[in-house]
Amino acid sequence: MSQNDVVNGMADYSGRPAKRSHSGFWRSASYIMVAGAGAAERFAYFGVGTNLISYLTGELGQSTAAAAASINLWAGAGLLLPLLGALAAESFLGRYPTVVFSSLLYILALGLLTTSAFVDEQGSPSELDIGFFFVSLYLIALGQGAYKPCITAFGADQFDEQDPLELRSRSSFFNWWYFGLSAGPLVPLLALNYVQDNISWVIGFGIPCVSQVIALVVFLLGRKSYRYNIKRNEKSALNWGVVSPTIDAYSDEEDQVGLESIPHLKSLNKPLLVSGKMEEAKEMLTLIPLWAASLPFAIAISQSATLFTKQGITMDRSITPSVDLPAASLQYIIGLTIIILIPLYDRVLVPLARTLTGSPSGLTELERIGVGMLLCTLSLVVAALVEQKRLQTAIHHGLADIPGARVPMSFCWLIPQYILYGFMEVFAYIGLQELFYDRVPCSLKSVGLSIFLSIMGMGQILSSLLICLIEEITSKNGGNGWFSDNTNRAHLDYFYWLLASLNAIGFVAFLYFAKSFKNRSELVVIIVN
Repeated sequence: MSQNDVVNGMADYSGRPAKRSHSGFWRSASYIMVAGAGAAERFAYFGVGTNLISYLTGELGQSTAAAAASINLWAGAGLLLPLLGALAAESFLGRYPTVVFSSLLYILALGLLTTSAFVDEQGSPSELDIGFFFVSLYLIALGQGAYKPCITAFGADQFDEQDPLELRSRSSFFNWWYFGLSAGPLVPLLALNYVQDNISWVIGFGIPCVSQVIALVVFLLGRKSYRYNIKRNEKSALNWGVVSPTIDAYSDEEDQVGLESIPHLKSLNKPLLVSGKMEEAKEMLTLIPLWAASLPFAIAISQSATLFTKQGITMDRSITPSVDLPAASLQYIIGLTIIILIPLYDRVLVPLARTLTGSPSGLTELERIGVGMLLCTLSLVVAALVEQKRLQTAIHHGLADIPGARVPMSFCWLIPQYILYGFMEVFAYIGLQELFYDRVPCSLKSVGLSIFLSIMGMGQILSSLLICLIEEITSKNGGNGWFSDNTNRAHLDYFYWLLASLNAIGFVAFLYFAKSFKNRSELVVIIVN
């Protein structure tokens, strides 16, 4: 076996050292992309999430504010739980077994959700029925939480970062991963939303369950071609990076620093070795300010599945005199934008930027994220202006005091804000995902991706809290709050202006922390190498 053909730190299906020519790379990543980001798992998740606000405000009778808050909390839980799944994967189970076990839980939860919808269709749902629905919903969040970071990290593992060609392909992998996430379920979801709105929620939730079964089958088909990370004598992810008072060995090539540089370890009263892992731990800590500065972006990105949809419900969505476009389907404009933009970004912009910057990925992760955050602010400004126009149209036609009245204003007015959302996801969302994968040690890749997902999870939760707080303040004394059930008397435009302001502040903070983050990263390279 040629030494150059061996992928360091990776094993094949039989446990032997993985050979580059017979495992991994795009041949293996294709199975994972179909299962994790194609018309299978993503179809299952979005098949529940994209139209959930219609189910909550319709079948379960929740108010707009309560439904939006419920969805934000559920989505937030699904994006925070990956941290637990990643810790379990890196400490005990491994990424591949975690994907399999979480898939089984995912399938069970979707089956229970379908059963719940069947019970709800038999009559007015009781408190017990509603409780059963939400238990099923949060089991989906748990299954998806363990699945999502591990399937993404396992896909990226199929590319050897020590090989220049494969390293460059790994950057493309994140682009095409998100392309598959958007493109794979797009057309089926359009049909699924129609089924949910016009035929049956039981069928509408049952189809995603079948889809997740297909995702698991496809993933298992590729098992003999995968590269599996070899767990060496490394610390568990649960205690990784904890400094021990006992230092067993010193090397002239390694740096030593006085305790005065690490105040909380002065009690050791001895020199402290700063090894490569210590430097990696310090670099991980520098991600915290970037994590915090990204929260306003995460709050903004959570609105497309809730308030954007409620906007669309009140507008003219007629395609023909007898057919209306489901309001939830407007979200797929984001997917279409991503489908068009990612190939252009990967095949045109990246090579052009590479010649100008010398970076293998064209734009650095930080530059890419910054562009996305700027676009996020712009999209919220557009959303606020469109909503102001919609409210003025409702008043002009005497519809402001008629709850549920459809405003004679085409849904096409919403298209620009959805397109800008697609642009910002291609830049900021994918950039953050790559940043939190790339800047953590090999043994913590799933944890890094779960930390990235926790940004989105906290954004959903903060959005929910913000909506509840604003609704409480603005609807006092029986007035129409910003999120009134009568959308024609609500003020979603005020909320969008608030989010635009918060995101602008987050963008400035991100620029500040990104500059210092870059400088510290360069320092780490000098020390370690």
